[in-house]
Amino acid sequence: MSIFISELIGTALLIILGNGVVANVVLNKTKGNNGGWIVITFGWAIAVFVGVFVAAKTSGAHLNPAITLAFAYLGKINIDKIPLYLGGQFAGAMIGAFIVWLTYQLHFNATEDKTLKLACFATIPAIRNTTHNLISEIVGTFILVISVLYMASPDNSLGALDALPVALLVLGIGLSVGGTTGYAINPARDLGPRIIHAILPMKNKGTSDWSYSWIPIVGPIIGAFLGAVVFHVISKL
Repeated sequence: MSIFISELIGTALLIILGNGVVANVVLNKTKGNNGGWIVITFGWAIAVFVGVFVAAKTSGAHLNPAITLAFAYLGKINIDKIPLYLGGQFAGAMIGAFIVWLTYQLHFNATEDKTLKLACFATIPAIRNTTHNLISEIVGTFILVISVLYMASPDNSLGALDALPVALLVLGIGLSVGGTTGYAINPARDLGPRIIHAILPMKNKGTSDWSYSWIPIVGPIIGAFLGAVVFHVISKL
């Protein structure tokens, strides 16, 4: 049960700080309104640092089904632990999204743009194209997973600062390849909050864009698998 709670708390903090910075930037009448992409990517990097730092000792701080599945494929965790990891991640993501809504409720009401409201919960492509959006999520998650696998090596440990390289990695992904789809690179990060968006009462809410929702799930899973396979092949050379 400690794995479930660890992943729940870590992922909830990830979403509160990550989706929270999006809300601060895009919603009307906030102190951070129109802060821009740099603010969002830095906010998400800090969100990752906090979430990983909090959960690292107990569960290894996957906070992402793509990471969990890659580790399971490589035999780094037991398969029977997967439900604990994924359950904690999805529950934590939903709790985190609810807290963001609760915190910014007045600003959601003050914002007319339905797309901006959804952006505070789930990812939205800049240019909607199924093939290219899927490739973008695959590439971003591939970079994430193969890099994390190298960072997780005992030879690369920074002790108490082990969360820092992952945070910088996510910052780099956001700045470099995240402008196409908003770099979900994490099925729980996208699906959990999207479900919360669908069920919460909001003025002029709009749809939850379910027709797109499979891409931030399938893309990261494919990218994680490819990252794990490439890492395994290289490590055998």
